[in-house]
Amino acid sequence: MDSQRPLLGIMLMVAAMIVLPVLDICAKLLSADYSVIQVTWSRFVFHTLWLILLLSLLRRPWWRLPNKPRQQFLRSMAITMTTLFFFLAIADNPIPAALSLLFVSPLVVALIAPFWLGESFDLRRLLAVIIGFIGVLVILQPNSSAFKPSLLWALAAGFAYAFYLMATRKLSDSNGSSLTTLLHTAVGGSIVLTPFMLSHGALPDVKGLAMMAAMGFFAAAGHFLIIKAFEYASASQLSPFNYFEIVAATLLSYLLFDYWPDIRVWLGLLIIALSGLYITLHEVRSRNYSIYKELDVPDEPLT
Repeated sequence: MDSQRPLLGIMLMVAAMIVLPVLDICAKLLSADYSVIQVTWSRFVFHTLWLILLLSLLRRPWWRLPNKPRQQFLRSMAITMTTLFFFLAIADNPIPAALSLLFVSPLVVALIAPFWLGESFDLRRLLAVIIGFIGVLVILQPNSSAFKPSLLWALAAGFAYAFYLMATRKLSDSNGSSLTTLLHTAVGGSIVLTPFMLSHGALPDVKGLAMMAAMGFFAAAGHFLIIKAFEYASASQLSPFNYFEIVAATLLSYLLFDYWPDIRVWLGLLIIALSGLYITLHEVRSRNYSIYKELDVPDEPLT
């Protein structure tokens, strides 16, 4: 990583957060005419095709089997379930509201990682998790007439994405190319969802096919930009900009669907985001401290 160019990394991350909501917009529009299974399947199939094209242009051996295939498959299933659940949520709900609940993933990671990855857990993280889930209740309002059960799919997507993040950490030492790993993830989703197309698929028209291809392109482009961002900046520098995705999603939803989140959604998102950021930065600081302690040098601030 070229740590001397964090501004470029941040710009790439912001660009990714602008691109990815376009994928969600395509999925929401397609769900009006096609099943969510087919929309999810097409997202992974075209994601695979675009990545094969990119890797071919880069002259990378995309056809090789992945390292640690079992863990790669589990990672692929986690992001496949995340996508399927999220698309189910946005089919009947505004994208910003569903996206706000997806951001519970750092809170879920904080709860499960100590058991799965052997990471530490303390009282401050527990309090951050509790406060974060209060934000979830603010958005859902389960005891009010405004409660929509279909929005729970977004919460399920947040849990699934947490497992995807933890599976990614488990694969961090697999010595595989990031782009190749991303291809294997997309291939796994395509293979698993293909049998369901027999009963849930329909022949798309030209417009539908073009939108499906665009959805796969924006998925591949967004993840490619994220990979490049981490080549120039650290996780602690980039993590606050993950939430720029909600800004882009809100603006697009307002322009295309005339939807603007109410104060309940903004308040819940603020609570979840602050809790997630605290956990992320606290974890990065803890890791930095342990490294500096082992090297017998003074601890350094994050900023």
